[in-house]
Amino acid sequence: MCQARVMTMIGCASLALTALTVNGRSSKSFHDEGRLAPILEAIAPGDLLLVQFGHNDEKTDDPARGTDPHTTYQDYLRRYLDGARERGARPVLLTPVERRRFGPDGRARPTHGEYPAAMRALAAAEGVPLIDLQAASLAAWDRLGPEGTLEIFLHLAPGEHPGHPDGKQDNTHFRPRGAIEVARMAARGLKGRVLPPSAVRRLDDAVPESRITWPAA
Repeated sequence: MCQARVMTMIGCASLALTALTVNGRSSKSFHDEGRLAPILEAIAPGDLLLVQFGHNDEKTDDPARGTDPHTTYQDYLRRYLDGARERGARPVLLTPVERRRFGPDGRARPTHGEYPAAMRALAAAEGVPLIDLQAASLAAWDRLGPEGTLEIFLHLAPGEHPGHPDGKQDNTHFRPRGAIEVARMAARGLKGRVLPPSAVRRLDDAVPESRITWPAA
């Protein structure tokens, strides 16, 4: 999608981009497990470093992962920003993509508390580009509604997928269509703001089923 080497770090594997992701990590646990260090060793001047955390930072009952939005969450995110900038790379913050949650009125509801606002504030204070996936995804889920978002998130009937023989009701993780749509949101955010418009192309092209692959279990 873009004419630049892009490295992304996200707490959940929700973006269909070249990504360095580890399931279930927060900004704190990803760093504290030593996963940031090899990325900073590999990153080069001019690279983009896309950083998205939030889902697992919210698990404040887990001392290995939980952070406070306006203190430790921002403190850990600064380590990613500083590490990238020290190596001449360009960091970009992405607010966490929304879960599937609807109110009694059928309108999509935010689920991330103060974490998106804390990331927006940090981006403004640090002069770092921000892609507001929380706002973009919330608007998209609201437009699609409770039924339309079933094709976005990992809702499977029993027997529909061999990996989930008993079915699945998951309002956080995505089907391939959902991952593609979120990747498009991220690319649209990069276009013209972080990358020249000519560097991001064919955003609305269909993605053939043959291009969607899954790693071996």
